[in-house]
Amino acid sequence: MQCNSGLLPYEKILIKWKKIQRKATKMIPELRNLSYERRLKRLELITLEQRRLRRQLIETFKYLNGLNNVTLEGLFERDGNVRTRNNGQKLLQRNFKTCQAMNFFPVKIAATWNQLPENIVSAGTVNTFKNRLDKFWITNPPVLHPTNAMSLTP
Repeated sequence: MQCNSGLLPYEKILIKWKKIQRKATKMIPELRNLSYERRLKRLELITLEQRRLRRQLIETFKYLNGLNNVTLEGLFERDGNVRTRNNGQKLLQRNFKTCQAMNFFPVKIAATWNQLPENIVSAGTVNTFKNRLDKFWITNPPVLHPTNAMSLTP
């Protein structure tokens, strides 16, 4: 299903922030002639979408491990299927037919969470999770698909 209901408010803000980040990285004389992606790489920065995904994965980790003050019963459901290879903390991916439901945070993040290696999702602390995720992304950077779903495989 293709969801195209115009830009959401956060997407409008994201476009403005991207323009600011692009301009700011061009202000560095030796990087001025490089592409935006290369400028980010040279500065060891990630895109705003990747930053947002990172924050969502951190919040998912905190929620699943009871490390935040939010009590939202049933926000995530663990997948009980033990016959498939997974990271040990696989989330159940629900199927929905409406754009609103498909943009619901637990629905969007489950596929990306399920692709993370076991050593990341089983981290003992939030900082360990962040460090392992950042190291993993050096060789397996997340990409944004046209369907607006993030994935870890190019």
